[in-house]
Amino acid sequence: MVFLVIAHGSRDARHAATVHALVRRVRSLRPDVRVETGFLDFNIPSVQGVLESLAAEGVRDVVALPLLLTRAFHAKADIPEVLRDAPSRLRIRQAEALGPSPLLLSALERRLYEAGLTPADKSSTGVVLASAGSTDPEAIAVIADIAREWRHTGWCAVRPAFASAALPRTEDAVRELRALGCATVAVAPYVLAPGFLPDRIARGAAQADVLAEVLGPAPEVARVLLERYGAAVSTPQADHQSPVSAVWDGAEAM
Repeated sequence: MVFLVIAHGSRDARHAATVHALVRRVRSLRPDVRVETGFLDFNIPSVQGVLESLAAEGVRDVVALPLLLTRAFHAKADIPEVLRDAPSRLRIRQAEALGPSPLLLSALERRLYEAGLTPADKSSTGVVLASAGSTDPEAIAVIADIAREWRHTGWCAVRPAFASAALPRTEDAVRELRALGCATVAVAPYVLAPGFLPDRIARGAAQADVLAEVLGPAPEVARVLLERYGAAVSTPQADHQSPVSAVWDGAEAM
């Protein structure tokens, strides 16, 4: 069984570098699993190229995981289309997108603490949960649900924000938390890798007190990848669509 991590790709070199760093951490946690990386756009190797190479090697079974935090357009359209064009000898099981997951909340808090906060700051700190954004109502609803759940872990307040396609913007959520009376305002990017939209989030955080790094190769993120891989492997093939089960999310959540 080969574990294929499918990333969106970007013209920004930091994107691919971060994806590769995350995959290296996954390999270090499960050296018994062969983990490959393919990109939908901009970077190489392409998903199609990796799948053709695996088929040529004689590989039969693949778990394809969308490296996205929510299930939106790419998960519902782009990835299934790419996987349907895979060589017919491959049996491809599709893992679920990464979020939501308690481990991702842990990764968000890790990044905030690395940026200077401490657990003692939680009750006086308002957090902007800043995602890339999506035109998919399901993805937007998921982000709002995550913000509500995270608020119950002890933060003064948590507000969702979006860099594109939906409102509010990061800077608007920062102002709202200031008006609410939070002593400290922090921005937690709910994105996996640097790029154009994460840079927009950073600009919107100019008036915040704390800006965390993107999730990147956090150990909690690597563990989520392996959880999704394990769930896909343990699901009988008959329960999956043929030859692919269900896929991707897209640049929206990266």
